[in-house]
Amino acid sequence: MHRIHVSLCAAAIAVLIAGWWGPSAFSAKERPGSPGIPPEKVAAYLYAVIKADRTVYTTEIVNRLQEKGVTTASEHWEQENALMLPAQFLQQSGKLAAEGGSGIRYRLIGLWPIYRRNAPASDLERSALEALRKNPDQPVTGIVTSGRKQFFQAIYPDVAISPACVSCHNSHRLSTKRDFKLNDVMGGIAITIPLE
Repeated sequence: MHRIHVSLCAAAIAVLIAGWWGPSAFSAKERPGSPGIPPEKVAAYLYAVIKADRTVYTTEIVNRLQEKGVTTASEHWEQENALMLPAQFLQQSGKLAAEGGSGIRYRLIGLWPIYRRNAPASDLERSALEALRKNPDQPVTGIVTSGRKQFFQAIYPDVAISPACVSCHNSHRLSTKRDFKLNDVMGGIAITIPLE
């Protein structure tokens, strides 16, 4: 439990630091010569924290406790008094980050989502997922518009690092793809940062 708290604190600190630098940190690419961190770097920093937290949760908590027979991870973790699945961990932390007011959002997306809310929401997301299947070493980035606001978006690969990820997707009754293997690109992690 302590490690979960530390991981969530690390993610919160990253979001707070990004918010503290303010809008100019995200608009450096838009205004050459302006101080701040380019949005590509901010996204890369956020992804590093998200990936590390999720990996620790998956390998050191879920896998370890399941292997020792202490508890299991379940999609219905709240009702079953179990651990949340690694995908749910990312979704919950993304929800908390979005509620923090920084404008930064991150979520899981996929070409074969179990739930429609995880389907690509734009042409950029769909083309990014196709590109990541072929070349997972390079994130796909672009500018998206919502209303009058512009956002920088980076989509990174979501790789099956655990048997729990693979077995959940391959056996879920709503899954449209049932042949995932360890280390497959299952989808993407979309990070969205406001540009002001």
